[in-house]
Amino acid sequence: MKNILRKPGHGLVIAVLAAVTLAGACKKDNSASTTPIPDNKQKVSLYLSDDPGYFDKVLLDIRSVEVLVDTCGKTDDDNWSDRDRCWWDEDRDHDRNSGRDTCQLWDSLDINPGVYDLLTLRNGADTLLAGGVVAKGTMERIRITIGDQNSLVKDGVTYPVKSISGQSKIIVRVRHNEWDELSADNLQLWLDFDIQRSIIKVRNGQFILKPYINVFTILKMGSISGKVTPWDAYPVISIYNNSNDTLYALPWRSGEYKVRGLKVGDDWNVFVNASNGYQDTTVTGVKVERGKDTRIGNIQLHK
Repeated sequence: MKNILRKPGHGLVIAVLAAVTLAGACKKDNSASTTPIPDNKQKVSLYLSDDPGYFDKVLLDIRSVEVLVDTCGKTDDDNWSDRDRCWWDEDRDHDRNSGRDTCQLWDSLDINPGVYDLLTLRNGADTLLAGGVVAKGTMERIRITIGDQNSLVKDGVTYPVKSISGQSKIIVRVRHNEWDELSADNLQLWLDFDIQRSIIKVRNGQFILKPYINVFTILKMGSISGKVTPWDAYPVISIYNNSNDTLYALPWRSGEYKVRGLKVGDDWNVFVNASNGYQDTTVTGVKVERGKDTRIGNIQLHK
């Protein structure tokens, strides 16, 4: 079995990817609920999802989730790169409520604390990470506090995963227009934990967590799904466009796969990297529509 991800003309990418679910998961709520939202409040739902990976498990101990709200409705400059979206807190956000800006407020969401397995949510699966009613305003950041029970399992062996310098708070920056609006005061967002970039092997048996989290929505973006067989080809799927955006999928044993969070208006290509003597294959020019899933034909691989 090949342990690489690749696509034509783009070289090789080491396949250290993953996806996410919860041990003792919180149940999904009805985000479109008709329960009245109090005045000067808004409802927030954050879902956790991810790309696939070659570890047996990636276990992340999540203790709390907060959102930074500008209650005056001001917005940050949104002209920043996605690679600047996520960082360890390093105390630079701790003073946002210190009185220097009376509009800034960190508000807590309800969460079922526990250890999340980042390798079980893929192919369209997700879980409700956090939700609740917070102060009304513009949400600029998400702060995730993690505990010390973080680990990964590879080839049946468990390894601890440490944060950089013992830091415990992950900051995720969010643009004001990146939320799905079920209504004016009912917002939702998906957090995509990119294990390929987040888990770094520093030496034999030692791994560190350098979080890299993307965001996507269901209503504003699209998805591609399909089926690749046979299973013993161990297919790895790369879905990419001409803007160098690339997402990955590892099909279930049945061959079914799904990749969400795709930009509309772009032509996407589906590249199947096969192993065990089977030939690679590519489907080009796949279009996605806003809020819809594009199903492509079944792919039967051959030796």
